[in-house]
Formats: sequence, structure tokens, C-alpha cells
Amino acid sequence: MSEQVIENNAGQTGAGTQASGAAEPIAALTQEIAQLKEQRDAVILAHYYVPPEVQATADYVGDSFALAKLAVDLPQQTIVLCGVEFMGESAKLLNPNKTVLLPEPAADCPMAHMISKPDIDRVRAEYGDDLAVVCYVNSTAEAKTWSDVCVTSSNAVKICSNLPQRNILFIPDMNLGRYVASQLPDKHVILNKGYCPRHVTISVEQIIDLEEAHPDAVVMAHPECPADVLAEADYIGSTKGMIEHAAASDAQEFIVCTVVGIIRELELRTQGTGKRFHFPATTPRCENMDLVTLPKLAACLRNPAPYEVHVGDSLAPAARLTLERMLEYAAK
Repeated sequence: MSEQVIENNAGQTGAGTQASGAAEPIAALTQEIAQLKEQRDAVILAHYYVPPEVQATADYVGDSFALAKLAVDLPQQTIVLCGVEFMGESAKLLNPNKTVLLPEPAADCPMAHMISKPDIDRVRAEYGDDLAVVCYVNSTAEAKTWSDVCVTSSNAVKICSNLPQRNILFIPDMNLGRYVASQLPDKHVILNKGYCPRHVTISVEQIIDLEEAHPDAVVMAHPECPADVLAEADYIGSTKGMIEHAAASDAQEFIVCTVVGIIRELELRTQGTGKRFHFPATTPRCENMDLVTLPKLAACLRNPAPYEVHVGDSLAPAARLTLERMLEYAAK
């Protein structure tokens, strides 16, 4: 394994606006959303990290890769993406002729902004043609235009392995990039100093405390976690991967190192088995995903225009190409 870290000074963004209308009855909202969805020829896609009542209303729940693939094949003309900004942009890039709505346009991913073009240009100048810029899908549309191919946490190792270049600049997430490097010793992976603010709050000390309290528990960790947490894990994988691993495992207890929103799907998939799930003492919550609420979902279907996702013509072709390459490589 070979890895290198580059410096960058790219900014971060806040959590967006506060949730509103939470007191509105869930049953009434759910019924209205179902009616509006039919009127708008809409399909609702939700990430595992959004609140459980939003997941329950969705037609499909998944991780970034699953939602990206679904967005390409669904017949509905309106896609409601219950997630953060980069997810809405990805859906629009892959479906330029469809309407894509974000129930909370201010919900952003801080990590998506933790890269700058001068950093990329500097590394390209140093390594030339034997460099691939690999962009985690958790990134802005603009950052995708600076890149050669996108990846998700579930396919990053596979896609990087298949790239002809030996040198890989992995942006923006350092922790996922470091995990990829550990799995591909023949590649030289150059890391960018970006990170998920939610996963880096998970400390190895908290995991060890949980292991002492639950000695038979399987430790499952998302590759966005710090390296010392991954070293403690029995299983490392995407949100979907962790859910499937827990469902298939003979173990009865699991220590889960990712955002707590995953608990709904974990419990649904293991219902009746008696399996139990433990999260770190500092429970990882995505403040931006939490902004996506049922009232906002209903609001975007009532009046779509303010919630519509647009990607500028100057960015769309190059950004779309990186996503299309991801789907092509992932299918190999």
C-alpha cells in the first residue's frame, strides 16, 4: 500500500435552515404526500440517514449508489430526493430531462466542499497521464467536473482496482481514500484532507468501551470512519453493506459505526431475530439529513418550483460523464 496526503484550504458549509412544521400530524401528511405523488407523477427516494418517518414514506430507501442507479431506470417524470444537495445534483445529472426535487434545498454535505481545483491541478501536473482523479460521489457537481470518475463507498475499491492508472488522487474523503489504499497495495493513492464531520466524531475509545460492555458484538464500520476505528472493525462497508451483513450474520449484537439513521432499516431487516444494535456514546447524527422532514416533503410536492434542482449547462456534461463512468465500471 502506498499513500500520500495533499493539503487544501477548501471551505465547509453549515447545516442549513431549521426544520419546520414538525407538529403537523404524521398520518395526515403521509396521506397528502401519497395523493400529491400521484398527481405529480413522482417517485420518492430516501437515503438511510434521513429521519425514519421520511424513510417510511419513500418508495425506495437506499445508499448513494443504489439511489443513483434507481434514478436512471425509474419511469416517473419527477424524482423527489430525500437527502442532501449532492444527491439531488447526481439525480439531475443522470436524468437531465426529469424534474428533481429536494425537500430541503439547504441540506448540504460539508465534505462535498473540502477540495479545491488548485490542489487537483498541482497533482495532475506532477503525475501526468498516469493519474486518475477519483471523486467520491459525496461532492459538488463542480468538483465532479475536475475528476475522471466517481465512486461510492460500496464500489470505490472495485472501480479503483479497474483503473489503468497506478496513481490515484482520491477526493474529497481522506478516510475512504485511505481504506481504498489499504485494499489496493499495487496502487499509489494520494489523499485529500477532507472528511465526514459525522463519522470523525466516532472515536476508537468509544468503540472499545462498547466492546467491553458487549464482548460478543460484531463491530461494523463505514469506511468514512477514522483509520483507528476501522482497525477495530470486524466488518467494513457501506450503509447497505452493513445492513446486509447484520441480516445475514449469526451474531445477535452489533456495534454500529455510522449515522444512527441506519437503525430503521437494520431493525426492519432483522425483525423477529432478537438482534440488538449499539451506537457510540456520542451518537453520530447527520444534521443536514435531519433537516429533511415530512412537512418539507409535502411542501415540495405542493409547490415544486422552489425545490427544483438545477445544474448549470457549463458543469453538467463533464459532471455527468464521471457518474456514467461510475455506473459503467461498477457493472463490470
